[in-house]
Order: sequence, then structure tokens, then C-alpha cells
Amino acid sequence: MIFRDRIDAAQRLAKALAGYRGKNPLVLAIPRGAVRMGRVLADALEGELDVVLVRKLRSPESAEFAVGAIEESGWAYVADYATEVGADEAYLASEKRIQMETLRKRRAQYTPARPAADPAGRIAIVVDDGLATGATMIAALHAVRAKKPARLICAVPVAAPDSLAKVSPHADEVVCLDTPANFYAVGQFYRDFPQVEDDEVAALLAQGRELRAKRAG
Repeated sequence: MIFRDRIDAAQRLAKALAGYRGKNPLVLAIPRGAVRMGRVLADALEGELDVVLVRKLRSPESAEFAVGAIEESGWAYVADYATEVGADEAYLASEKRIQMETLRKRRAQYTPARPAADPAGRIAIVVDDGLATGATMIAALHAVRAKKPARLICAVPVAAPDSLAKVSPHADEVVCLDTPANFYAVGQFYRDFPQVEDDEVAALLAQGRELRAKRAG
């Protein structure tokens, strides 16, 4: 399955999640790429959009390869192969500090002057544009689960089969459109897969707040 872009992927996910339309789901996108998708999902399902902030813990051998992930509370998931690629305790402690500082900056930029949306008692849908190692999704689901949603859903267009298996126990439901065996990188399943910048994330979240205010009014 090849997606035209993240919007196309989100539209297809929205059809798979149509049963939650009108139930005021909270769509929590993992920045940055998935925020475009989150906007589409929240609109299609008549829900609310916010972000769940997590950061990949980078391998010392390659910044693109995750050896784990960390969420805003400081809880971290560390993959069982981390030490094999040189991520020992000292390295991980340093990497966690770096990524926590990035999380603090992003929270200040993305949701200034307001608290994060509270998933307690709500249907929470955590969305990303794909699962490679699954590390960031595991951290994101942990962060949301700690806030006691009524139902926790992982939604992705595409995932590596072994990564989806690792992620599944952390959610009440997993919606994934494709699990190809020849999975190398998320971007290989998109014709157009541009970088999403912080300013766009902030703007998409602001649009969502304005739309919700109009609905409430």
C-alpha cells in the first residue's frame, strides 16, 4: 500500500475509525509529521486535536535509528538491542537529558498559555505516520495511559510487523492499514513525505482551538 501523502493516509485512517465519529474523541498526534494527519482525523471524527510529546532516543551510531523513546514525564522505553549498538547507561542518561529539553521547548511553542488536553475518561486516539521501531509510539501510549482514558487507540497507516506486535499490548485497540514484510523506513510508503516544521505544528493546533471554540459557541 502506497499513500499519496500524509493527508491521503489520514483520510484512509478516518474511514477505518469512522465508528468513533461524533463521540468527541481526542486525537493525539505525535509531532511533527503526524500533526497534519491528526488535523484531518479530528475534523473527520468531529473530535479534538492535540499532541502527545515524545522524543526518539537516538542511537550513538545513527541519529535516525531509535534505541528507545522518552515522554514528557521522563519515563523512557529502551529497546532490548540498545546496548548492542553502543547505547550504554551513561550514553542513555545524556541522551535523555537532551531530549527532555527539546520536549520542554516544544510544549512551550506548541501549546502556549494553555494546558495540554486531558484524555481522562475520553476516547484517545494516538496517531503517527508509521511505525518503524515502534519506540515513540510505545512511549506515547504510556504517557496517555497514565492519564486514564476510557479507551486508548493506536492508529497508523503502516507498520513493520514486528514493531506492531511490540506496540499492540500497550493499546486497547490498534488500527493499522498495512503491515508489509519489506519494511525499511516509513517514508518508502509515501509518494510525498516532506518534513513538517514546528511553526506548522503550532498553526495546526491553533486552528483546532479556533474551530472547537466556534463549535462550542
